[in-house]
Amino acid sequence: MTSGIIITPGLPDRALAANAKRERVSEAYLVRIRAVAAIAGVMLAFALVAGQLVRLAILGQGEVSVSMSQPMAIAFARPDIVDRNGQLLASDLIMPSLFADPALVVDKDELAEKLGHVLPGLNQAELRKSLADRDKRFVWIRRGTSTRQAEAIHNLGLPGIEFRNELKRAYPSGTLAGHVLGYVDIDNKGIAGIERFLDENGQVDPVHTPNLSNRPPVQLSLDIGVQHAVEEELAAAMATYEARAAVGLVMDAKSGEILAAASLPGVDPLVPSLERETMDRLSGGTFELGSIFKMFTVAMAMDSGEFTLDTPVDVRKPLSVGGFTITDSHPIGRILSVAEVFRRSSNVGAGMLALDLGAGRQKEFFQRIGLTGAMKTEAGSVADVQLPERWEAVETVTRSYGHGIAVTPLQFAAAAASLVNGGKRIQPTYLRRPTGSESDGERVISEETSRKFNALMRSNVTERDGTGRRANVPGLEVGGKTGTAELPGKGGYKEKSVISSFFAAFPMSNPKYVTLVSLFEPQPIKKTSMQITAGRNAAPVTAKIIARIAPQLDVMSRSETP
Repeated sequence: MTSGIIITPGLPDRALAANAKRERVSEAYLVRIRAVAAIAGVMLAFALVAGQLVRLAILGQGEVSVSMSQPMAIAFARPDIVDRNGQLLASDLIMPSLFADPALVVDKDELAEKLGHVLPGLNQAELRKSLADRDKRFVWIRRGTSTRQAEAIHNLGLPGIEFRNELKRAYPSGTLAGHVLGYVDIDNKGIAGIERFLDENGQVDPVHTPNLSNRPPVQLSLDIGVQHAVEEELAAAMATYEARAAVGLVMDAKSGEILAAASLPGVDPLVPSLERETMDRLSGGTFELGSIFKMFTVAMAMDSGEFTLDTPVDVRKPLSVGGFTITDSHPIGRILSVAEVFRRSSNVGAGMLALDLGAGRQKEFFQRIGLTGAMKTEAGSVADVQLPERWEAVETVTRSYGHGIAVTPLQFAAAAASLVNGGKRIQPTYLRRPTGSESDGERVISEETSRKFNALMRSNVTERDGTGRRANVPGLEVGGKTGTAELPGKGGYKEKSVISSFFAAFPMSNPKYVTLVSLFEPQPIKKTSMQITAGRNAAPVTAKIIARIAPQLDVMSRSETP
């Protein structure tokens, strides 16, 4: 018997072929039916699931919950920041950060207690509260631990905690130039100072993994050696003169590059501070700076062509204007020359020069040298100048000697530099400029006036009647101007609370650098014969700074002819 095929005797071949074809068509039909049924079944299942999800969403089923891990924060890879000589000021490091999975933590109290012994400042109560919610699968414990701390934590063997490497900013010089460098936030994003400048100018890269930046270093104009000298001398001055705060600046007179910028008390870039005492007084606060403003008054008078250094000014009597009487703290009792008005820092003489030139010319001159407009540097915006609305006779007199106008020390220094650098306005910068760069700013006084003014600045340090005698550094041709301004208070100015300042330039035969030192509320001490004037404190501090930084700046001392 043969299986599988049935042969009918006598059936023609053509009938056999037709029968086979019908059988194949029937089988194909059955396969299609099964496929369609399977697809329909799958689609129905998906429809049922979708319908159930919609029903639950509409009903707001409370028991349905989805537990998701907190996404890891996106960090920012930042380029190194270096000083003008390539010395490292800021850099990224890869550091371990500690997190926990509350669902895997066995004993939250034990974990918090043991971690508290390793991580200073850890808020154990807050950590216990965060770990109590076991639906969470991710809780940060400490961002940026040291390798020593990470090793100690690893050795505790606590379940539910792990590490993730992250980018963290490091500042090798600690608090040095802290106000200038600024801060970054927990995700390495710049929020102040040069760090913020980098973000605003597209010099940082968002990253999901701790990859160091491959961008070239950002080179600043700061000189770390000069910065250190300025900060050290300011700190010593605060201690010596019992001052509440101090400001110091060193700037290239012709390019505007800032080589040192300090405001003490300083700040730590790793610990952002909003305390008033640590504010940046160099560019973040405005102050009436007093008699150093006589620089502008005398330079304006000289450049007008109406006065020379020998022009007599009668200061024998107080100056009365607008119902106010202007006097000198130490009246001379005789007629002074313009040069003597400057050296003896006569308020009456400066007021008379300003009145003679007029309010309009004074206002235009202040605008031209950059004393009244807005200023901004790479480290951020500079506080706006404070000016009363009126600019009449009384205001013209008071502004001639630095009252009635409040500016930042940085803005003052930039304007004053234009008087000694040959007469051109400069824009301060914290970025390194090509060697030999000079200001292409507006001319504010003639080269001839600048040359004569420099000689006057030098005489204020060398002549016996000069208020800046204690700023002299043998062989370095220092010139400058003092300013002692009473601080405003309730009911008027506080006679015994002052800002004492000294603006200097060197060498005066061809000024390369300018400096500014301001001491806030220095106290009367025996060393200063109980005086708080700038000639007694800010001037000698300036001398110490210049003596230290001149060799670093290749400004060598030389013998001078008496």
